[in-house]
Parts: sequence; structure tokens; C-alpha cells
Amino acid sequence: MLTFRNTNIFFAILVFVLISLQVGKVQIPFYYYLILLFVYSLVLFYGSYYVLSQFYFPVMGQSDTQEKEIAISFDDGPLPQYTNDVLAVLEKTNTPATFFCIGHRVEKHPELLQKIHAAGHVIGNHSYSHSPVFDLYGAKKMTDDLQQMNAGVRQQLGITLKLFRPPYGVTNPNLGKAVKAGGFTAVGWSIRSMDTVTKDPDRLLKKVLKSLHPGAVVLFHDTCASTASMLEEFINEARREGYRVVPLDKMLNLKAYA
Repeated sequence: MLTFRNTNIFFAILVFVLISLQVGKVQIPFYYYLILLFVYSLVLFYGSYYVLSQFYFPVMGQSDTQEKEIAISFDDGPLPQYTNDVLAVLEKTNTPATFFCIGHRVEKHPELLQKIHAAGHVIGNHSYSHSPVFDLYGAKKMTDDLQQMNAGVRQQLGITLKLFRPPYGVTNPNLGKAVKAGGFTAVGWSIRSMDTVTKDPDRLLKKVLKSLHPGAVVLFHDTCASTASMLEEFINEARREGYRVVPLDKMLNLKAYA
């Protein structure tokens, strides 16, 4: 399996071999080192931006099953404009979901957090800040950020969140340390709806339905008008295709709360 550790070992060996050849009077063009650096950078980019690569630390994102079951998740809320609409659809269709919430939004809209919890949906940690530069934080700052989110939820609901979804789906070694320090289980997805950029509900619906597969974790955002508009039809169409929507923690056999 491709990981940060074995990648570093492999490229270190290659550099050692090149240097050894050079010491042995073999002419090694300088651009060989540049090529190695470029390829190494590409591997790190893949490991950081493909959330299921598990390059830096384990990330769960789908179930290894042939059963036609899926889990629905929402990121970036809660926001009054659309979270209420999403919750209404889930209640109407009797559908479980997982909400990976942002801490500062939880503080602003505690009534929505309580509403999500009262409806029986799972709540996960999506960081407190969700800062555009979150991925540049050091390990301690990341750890503090995740714990700040947990502390806010614990104060409101009396529960300690175990499930964590990386902001933007980006991973790195510092985040791996923060996840381990907080005792979190990292959760990704296998279907990214792209609802933050797809504004047409019909187009969004077709895209996600086309991507469905057994054991899929679907990523939506309860901050998007297009998602709120197409969600009921998506759930109904998925069920017509024989899929059951099940709780994410149950499908992935995870513990949602400490």
C-alpha cells in the first residue's frame, strides 16, 4: 500500500543510489534529481488530495459490501437557509444522515445542532474554523481546533464526537497527528456530489445517481440550494433503484460518540 512512510523510504533509496553512482565517478545529470523531486511531489499531491488514499493515516469512506446500501452525509453546516430544508426532507422520507458540522457555525446556530441531534442524525466534527489555510496549521493548532469544536458540541449536547471529516478532504502528516491525539476516526466519501459548484439541481441529481454503488458514502453540503432542491428526488430515485439509505456509522461499523 502506498503510504507517506514507504514513499519516503523508496525515494530516499533512489537518491542514495544516484549519489553513490556519482561518488563512483558515474556522470549523473542534475535534472535526474529534479525529475525525482517532481515525481515525489506528484505522489504527495495525490496522497493529500485523494481522501481515500489513506496515504498519511486511515480514512474510512465506503463499505466493502455488495449490498445495495448507501450512507448520506452533509458538510459545512449548520446554516438556517438550507439545513432546515434538508432536515425537513430527511424527516419526510424517514432517512438517516450524518452531519459533519463546523464549530463556529454550531456556536451561531445551537438550535440547529439540537434539531439535528433530536432527529436522530449522527453529528461529526468538521473542524472549528474550517479556515482556508487549515492545511497549513501545525499539529498542535489543528489538535486545538478539533478539540474546540468537540468542546462546543459537548457543552450543548453532552456528547463527545468521534467521527471527523477533514476540511476540503485534504490530509497531511500534521492532521494525522491531530486525529490520533484526539482519538478521532477519519471519514471521507466515495461519491463527491460537487454540489458546491453544480448549481443546477437536475444536473446534480443525474451526476450523483450515475455514481451510486453499493457501500457508497455520498458527500453533500447542507449549505447549497441545489442540494436542498434535489434531495427528496435523489432519495426516492435511489430507493427505486433498490438502494437503502442507512446510518453512516452503522454501515461503516464505527462508533460515532465516545
